[in-house]
Amino acid sequence: MDTRSDRKWKYFENPRGDKRQNIQSTLDTWYDPSVPEDERQIALLAVMKQSDHLQHLNNLLRNMNLEGVPILIIDDEADQAGLNNKVNLGVMSTIYRHLIELRQLLPHHSFLQYTATPQAPLLINIVDVLSPDFAEVLTPGTDYSGGKEFFLGNPILIKTIPDSEIPTQDNQVIDTPETFLFAMMLFYLGVAAGYIKEKGRGNRSMMVHPSQKIAPHGEYFHWVRQMNNQWKKILGQDANDPARIDLLVSFNRAYQDLVRSVADLPSFAQLVDVLPRAINQTNIQQVNTSGGKTPTIDWKNEFAHILVGGQAMDRGFTVEGLTVTYMPRKAGVGNADTLQQRARFFGYKRSYLGYCRVFLEQDVKDAFTNYVEHEEHIRQQLKTYRGKPLSEWKRAFFLDNALKATRGDVLDLPLMKGGFSDDWYVPNYPHDSDEDAISANREVVNRFWLQLTPLNEKIFGKLSVNKHLFATDISLTDTFEQLIVKFRTTHPSDSQRFTGLMLQVQRYLEQNPGELCDIYLMDKGKHRLRTISKNIGRLNLFQGRSHSTEPDKYPGDRQIMVKDKLTIQIHKLNLDVEAEGRDIPNVSVITIWVPQKMEHGWVSQNQGGIL
Repeated sequence: MDTRSDRKWKYFENPRGDKRQNIQSTLDTWYDPSVPEDERQIALLAVMKQSDHLQHLNNLLRNMNLEGVPILIIDDEADQAGLNNKVNLGVMSTIYRHLIELRQLLPHHSFLQYTATPQAPLLINIVDVLSPDFAEVLTPGTDYSGGKEFFLGNPILIKTIPDSEIPTQDNQVIDTPETFLFAMMLFYLGVAAGYIKEKGRGNRSMMVHPSQKIAPHGEYFHWVRQMNNQWKKILGQDANDPARIDLLVSFNRAYQDLVRSVADLPSFAQLVDVLPRAINQTNIQQVNTSGGKTPTIDWKNEFAHILVGGQAMDRGFTVEGLTVTYMPRKAGVGNADTLQQRARFFGYKRSYLGYCRVFLEQDVKDAFTNYVEHEEHIRQQLKTYRGKPLSEWKRAFFLDNALKATRGDVLDLPLMKGGFSDDWYVPNYPHDSDEDAISANREVVNRFWLQLTPLNEKIFGKLSVNKHLFATDISLTDTFEQLIVKFRTTHPSDSQRFTGLMLQVQRYLEQNPGELCDIYLMDKGKHRLRTISKNIGRLNLFQGRSHSTEPDKYPGDRQIMVKDKLTIQIHKLNLDVEAEGRDIPNVSVITIWVPQKMEHGWVSQNQGGIL
């Protein structure tokens, strides 16, 4: 850090006890009236989030006078390392314990968590001292290209690696994959264009990210070196050499792909003239962690780089001028935040976005596409809660069922994953509500039903007891706002599923605001008796189908719906709760049929009565 021209900061890197006096004197100057204000310095301590460094920091601060000293702690990559990954064992993990101790040593401080993947901090228990009180969503600059640009706005930038070219235990890839050769050709053409248009300023990089394990990296590193040497040799041959002609035909296919996304691409002939230089001057390097440290890339020495590595290039690793990413690996355990951290190809690259290509296995491609919506949904929710306590936020958001929000070892509260599709939402525990909630629901249901006109009635089967009132083609938007949103559920299981259902309906209405629904008042509003047995403990709500052999028999409550339309049943019940020996009269319950067209995966978490 260059502080020669600006001494506002006094910088200490991983400080230990021998720096105590220096830090204390820096703090003391703030309270010395003889020191001009413009000469007072801020102590900046940069500490690696590792056990020994944090322990040294705490030992250093323990005997210092910090009363009244305002301190800002910035926890970078806050979803990693610092969270308690032993919470389910009832103990504190080491780094978490050090962070808690650090906060206890600082009587006047703010703890700022910073991360691109906030799922874990948002989903830990809100009573955890590292659970955020509020959130601020940072907006990148206009030149930033993220998930929407790659996976939604410019699908040509995403290429699929076929299963036959994905190395697995059952599929040994021996020869250089065709898609890998194509990726290298795209990259080298981009490098050549960079030499022509930018005179080699800045950087152009390719990232090869085959596996977390180091062994597979060697194969791809070998293939890159092999093709690099082979192509240099062939391009040096006479223009009429058959091997050179064949190679340029292959490069031209890559060129035609770039033409589709780069408006001012130099001619193929111009690029061919520069190709030998582009290939010869590219730095090819393996990037693997050694001794806990990631190798440093000298971006100034070369314009072009091909980097082959794994875990070291996941989190926090910046690849300058990254244009081509080749990632022949599966989605792994499917943690959404881990997946996003692999997206080194996001960044400030609007000016050269057309040169970018990302090669992914199909499932990983699908996962990234689904993640885009998940990320946008979380961002929108957090923006809604800007300036509000996050304790009020319902932990519920869209997430494809193939993904998990985050690693389970930091969560002591369970996540419920779901997604209704040609299925009913049916409450199981309406008896687990206080009188206020029961009364409020009764009022919401009655007010909504009384405004519906015209009403029809229909007998399902021969018995008049199976006569239901119904209203058809009712605005789903009005129904959502006046009935569904206002209906209260209190049991965690019912609440989590009901919140997920609301997410699905809300998303569908955003795209289909004119959608209609049907509403049924079962038994014309007569109160049905339902017993909550001691053994089961939950409501068995639906009346089953008639077992009569006659053709015109009652099909059962589950069949009272329209297959391709959201359908709501209103049930009025008298409940007999056996285990408690009490009766609960006049309970209004709604069940909701969700058609397949509204299908969407979600995650919901109960944080102790928030939902």
